[in-house]
Amino acid sequence: MNKSLSLVTCFCTYFALSFVVSLTTSSEAIAAVDAKAPERTTGDGPYKRLILRGGIIINGEGAPARGPMDIVIENDRIVKIVNVGNPGVPIKPNRRPKARPGDKEIDIEGQYVMPGFIDMHGHIGGSADNIPAEYVFKLWLAHGITTVREPGSFNGIDWVMDHVRRSEENSIAAPRIMPYFVFGLGLDESITTAKQAKTWVKSIPKKGAKGIKFFGATPEIMTAALTEADKQGLGSMMHHAQLDVTNMNVLDSARLGLTSMEHWYGLPEALFEHQHIQNYSPEYNYNNEQHRFAEAGRLWQQAAKKNSEKWLSVRDELLSLDFTLNPTFTIYEANRDLMRDMNADWHKEYTLPTLWDFFQPNRNAHGSYWFDWTTDDEIAWKKNYQQWMSFVNDYKNHGGRVTVGSDSGYIFKIYGFSYIRELELLREAGFNALEVIQSATINGAEALGMADEIGSIRVGKKADLVIVGENPLRNFKVLYGTGHFRLDENNKPIRAGGVNYTVKDGIVYDAKLLLEQVRAMVEQAKIKKIDGVKRARN
Repeated sequence: MNKSLSLVTCFCTYFALSFVVSLTTSSEAIAAVDAKAPERTTGDGPYKRLILRGGIIINGEGAPARGPMDIVIENDRIVKIVNVGNPGVPIKPNRRPKARPGDKEIDIEGQYVMPGFIDMHGHIGGSADNIPAEYVFKLWLAHGITTVREPGSFNGIDWVMDHVRRSEENSIAAPRIMPYFVFGLGLDESITTAKQAKTWVKSIPKKGAKGIKFFGATPEIMTAALTEADKQGLGSMMHHAQLDVTNMNVLDSARLGLTSMEHWYGLPEALFEHQHIQNYSPEYNYNNEQHRFAEAGRLWQQAAKKNSEKWLSVRDELLSLDFTLNPTFTIYEANRDLMRDMNADWHKEYTLPTLWDFFQPNRNAHGSYWFDWTTDDEIAWKKNYQQWMSFVNDYKNHGGRVTVGSDSGYIFKIYGFSYIRELELLREAGFNALEVIQSATINGAEALGMADEIGSIRVGKKADLVIVGENPLRNFKVLYGTGHFRLDENNKPIRAGGVNYTVKDGIVYDAKLLLEQVRAMVEQAKIKKIDGVKRARN
């Protein structure tokens, strides 16, 4: 219990600044996921030599699709990519890499192959209790996600690092996990001086941290922490919480060395022209989450407009600092259309009962703020998205790095499914389809400092791949585990698509099998809940 109290003491100092404002007990702080992932029983390989035959490659770097191609993988590395013909005519056998005794061959002719997706904001669980890690990991893998930047490590250093290690060893079915410790994680007391900040930052690489997640701190402490993070080769991400954004907006933190921002907090404040503080209503109370999110939906209307002098100066300075935007459009989408997210296709079969209950309106649960959500609230958020998306697209158009993150586990958003929805929302923002894939792959790898290992399909890189039967450049809906709803040639409605295979470190996962296993987990949880209700009545 001492370890739990240590985490809570540190975290609760920052909780009012965080996206997880509802923490009240140690169990709520660290028990969002209380079941460790079991040993891997699914996924084949890595093979001494694996040949994927006849795929159409989308390489992740912006090049157009090309195929048919054969991809040769040895253990966990791509060793050869061979052009074996042209569309619409038979593949030429004399071009194909010859199979050796013991090779594994998989025919993927006509299927599309992309680099493994990178989720740059993926919590292993969320605020809801009793979310098994296996459930989270399998939904990620089933949607082609092979790497996750894990912000906060709120389940505790030991718990998170155990899963980081087991994922590296591939003893569990899970994406690669890049842990970013919340600032001050593991301390008995909060950080109040620059010296303490420096000491803590120096200590965390030895514990396995790859970066730091900030919510807010004084400029002196942020300067010390970010300076030391750069020396230690650590990445940094920040949710510029509204309680501290007047002291440090996105431009302030980027100047100090922050490498990426989460969501949108702090960006409109950097774009203020005629004010310094958001125009809050007199009745506003930050601890009332409907106040918080309703008025957040009116914030972008207070910021500078596109192509104004202020807009251009903020955009260009962030570009000069090589700053990364990780917008997570998907996590706020219910604000502009609550009924859409409440009734998403996947909830029936893929949403655990404990998650569904957590999503319901509740003044004590973070992200469950539907106390009295109105048409005007949704319209305000629609306008918010227009300007927010416009900035992100403009930033991308001028060479800025934009990545893909989901922040699933809140606000009716489910792991894997909401990542694919984020791809659709980037498309809505103005990205073309290849730019969306680039954001989901090589851009994330660059932001993590791993572009030499993952993020694109090249000889020498790790065998992290997504294989889907239909063309995602035409329609990202074919990537959803529930598929794309359409008519077949017999005038019958069908569900087409879904990822066929996800390859991580050369291990081939049957994505459809992973989804089947998740459905079984959800069904079992529903039966257990019904049995519990019956026992309580008796």
